[in-house]
Amino acid sequence: MKSLDVTIRLPPEMQLSVSERVTTGDDFEREEVLSWHTHEEEGIEYFLSLVVGDIESVREALAALESVRSFDLAPIDDDAFYAYVTMDLRPEDEAWRSAMDGRRVVLVPPIVFGPDGAIALTVLGDPEELRQVVAEFPERVGVEIDRVGDHRGLAGSLAGRLTMRQFEAIEAASELGYYEVPREAELAEVAAALDCTESTASALLRKAERALVDAALVR
Repeated sequence: MKSLDVTIRLPPEMQLSVSERVTTGDDFEREEVLSWHTHEEEGIEYFLSLVVGDIESVREALAALESVRSFDLAPIDDDAFYAYVTMDLRPEDEAWRSAMDGRRVVLVPPIVFGPDGAIALTVLGDPEELRQVVAEFPERVGVEIDRVGDHRGLAGSLAGRLTMRQFEAIEAASELGYYEVPREAELAEVAAALDCTESTASALLRKAERALVDAALVR
C-alpha cells in the first residue's frame, strides 16, 4: 500500500461561490473536512469540518449560499470551530471526485481546503491505482503531486491545534526563509511581517511549532 499526497486546484467555475462577507486569509484560513456522507438518491451530502476562521463571517456566508440546506456551528476557541453542513450535491464537486470512482483506493481525511482554492488530499492504494487517480482528474483541474511513498499514519487535524495567528506566524516565517538552512531571515523580519514585537513573534512560533510536533507524533 502506498500513500499519495496531492494538491488540486479548481478553476473558478468549479469553486464554491462564497459570499463577499468572507475575506480569505482573514475571516477564513482553512477548512478540514473530517467526515462526510453522500446520499446520491436525494442529491445531498453531509459533512463535518474543522474550520479556522471567524465564525460569524462564515455563518453569514453559509446562510447566503443557495446550495447549503442547513448548518450548525460549534466554537472550539476564538479562531476555530466545528461545522456540520447539509448541502446539495454539485456537478462541479462530482467532476473532480469522479477521479476516485471505481478505483481501489481510500481517501483519507481530513480533506483540507485552503484560502486560495487549493484542496489537499491523501489517497491510499497500490501504485497503479494511484497513477490512475492522478490521470483521471479533469483536464481543467490543476494537479500537484506533493508526495508518494509508504503511508506514514494519520497525523491528525491541525485546525484545533493552531490558532489563526499562529498559522500566520509560521506562514510568514516560511515565506521569509526563517526555516531555511542556513536561515535567510531573522526573527525581527518575521515580527515586522506580523506587525508585532519580536517577543510576541517568538512566542507565536514556539507555540505553533510545538503544536506541529504534537500532530506529527499523533499525541
